Amino acid sequence: QVQLVESGGGLVQAGGSLRLSCAAARRTLRSYNMGWFRQAPGKEREFVAAISRSGRYTDYADSVKGRFTISRDNAKNTVYLQMNDLKSEDTAVYYCAADSRVLDQVVVTPTAYDYWGQGTQVTVSS
Repeated sequence: QVQLVESGGGLVQAGGSLRLSCAAARRTLRSYNMGWFRQAPGKEREFVAAISRSGRYTDYADSVKGRFTISRDNAKNTVYLQMNDLKSEDTAVYYCAADSRVLDQVVVTPTAYDYWGQGTQVTVSS
């Protein structure tokens, strides 16, 4: 069992930046492909970014390409989502997720992930 804890959310003005963190309790994240997803009120959960277990591969939703960066520090057992040039449409609850499959790959499908955090709220005011 992996317990994921997100942090770093908050209220920011449009054009601002936030960095989200996802840490694991009791397990190392080194063995997991990781992803960030978000869910806005009344909408389905959507893919934001993913990183393979080695960090070699990353992928982003078209809506965040060029603005968001996913990274990981396996020594610190933490995955990050740097969000720049935030827009009102980025407002959502952001979740990190862990995929335990062996392949070093990026995973964009939420149903493929085994573990989820509780989420952190990001609100962008215009």
